[in-house]
Amino acid sequence: DLLADVHPRNHLLSTDLDRILRQRNALLKQARGRLTDDVAMTLDVWDAKLGEVGGNLAAARREILGALEPLVGDFLGAVSGGTSDISMAYCDEWSAEGLVESLGHARADDVRRGISTVGPHRDDVMIRMDGLPTRTHSSQGEQRSLALAMRLAGHRLVVDRTGTDPVVLLDDVFSELDDDRVRALVDILPVTQSVITTAGTVPDGVEAGSVLRLADGVFS
Repeated sequence: DLLADVHPRNHLLSTDLDRILRQRNALLKQARGRLTDDVAMTLDVWDAKLGEVGGNLAAARREILGALEPLVGDFLGAVSGGTSDISMAYCDEWSAEGLVESLGHARADDVRRGISTVGPHRDDVMIRMDGLPTRTHSSQGEQRSLALAMRLAGHRLVVDRTGTDPVVLLDDVFSELDDDRVRALVDILPVTQSVITTAGTVPDGVEAGSVLRLADGVFS
């Protein structure tokens, strides 16, 4: 994912978080709804580990979102031809009091349910366009343009942070954008290798370095 692409340390954090959650959830299931002293002592250990790793991972996510936000706004404006105010907020239910404290408050419920109900694995991102949540107030076309802008912003961030220039792969974008937006998208694609698949026709004014066609299972 983008976190790992930007810095290998983030991949290690994600891997550690998954491992800790698996161990903690296994303990919760084995408890069978009973919070014994032994279970509580072991949960203390896993909660401390989860607090450290989860806090660091959430901080990395927030930093990436902060770096992405202006890039997404720029690319969205280029694709849509308009101007929209984009905000991206990292949402959690634990940062106000701290992850370890939140895990402690949720412990009885976690034991009863046999699963970890608090932590970065339950966090979310709220994206707003002109102050309104995009999930509920953006059209399908706006959401598609936003998704493309986020893909391109992520690519730009990887280039800026690592110096590498990965291939941009876009799947069947021509079918979901009007011709003007398609041409605008092509104009802002990275000058290095980009691959676009489409099941329809290519709009006028879009020139490809090379074209592969698939018909009846045969590439030509």
